[in-house]
Amino acid sequence: MAGASGATGAEPKTDAAVVRDALGVGFAVGLSGFAFGVTSAGAGLTLAQTCALSLLVFTGASQFALVGALAAGGNPLTAAAGAFFLSVRNTFYGLRLSQLLALPRLVRPFAAQAVIDETSAVALAQPTRRSARLGFTVTALTLYVLWNLTTLLGALGAEAIGDTNGWGLDAAAPAVFLALLAPMLRTTAERAVAGIAVLLGLGLLPVLPGGVPVLAAALAAPLVLFFQGRTDSRRDRRSSPKGEVR
Repeated sequence: MAGASGATGAEPKTDAAVVRDALGVGFAVGLSGFAFGVTSAGAGLTLAQTCALSLLVFTGASQFALVGALAAGGNPLTAAAGAFFLSVRNTFYGLRLSQLLALPRLVRPFAAQAVIDETSAVALAQPTRRSARLGFTVTALTLYVLWNLTTLLGALGAEAIGDTNGWGLDAAAPAVFLALLAPMLRTTAERAVAGIAVLLGLGLLPVLPGGVPVLAAALAAPLVLFFQGRTDSRRDRRSSPKGEVR
């Protein structure tokens, strides 16, 4: 963990650069709210229910998982459970961000609402605590306002917009997150974790309930660490003189 003066010890970015990056993410992902509004309305949720999900839940993947399961005729409790499991990842983001941002206690409950993929990625990509706070805040505010606005517009104009698959709006959020994540994968182990996680998530998607493949993908990290540890151990044994006890 870095000290109060910085998150990584790297050269600080200008405020303008941090705000530009945060606004770019907020606007790009915020447009996905159109797709959610249309999908939710198509699943039979009312305008009030659709808007309440975006206002209170505010984690796009879980919202899509919920309404997608309902649209497929799933049980509401099962759909809610899948959405819950999918949002568990935000808990782990929060553990890291609580150390990085070190926000005042009174602010933390409000900040917790904004701990999602995009705000976490922007904050963690910053070189100092100050820029991390700025990036987190600007991304959160931009995305929250735009996501809820486009959710409303999508729900109101569901019939006029038609099939959102043709627009590709539902791919905006994961595409932006992958673009943010890719430059952070600097080591072989990190790339291996990312690759295995993708294979697990996509491979298990057809056979497991919504939300569960994402949790299964988290097994990629301990798997890579386990095999990396065994490889390091064998290398140490080969490099040790005969008879030396290690």
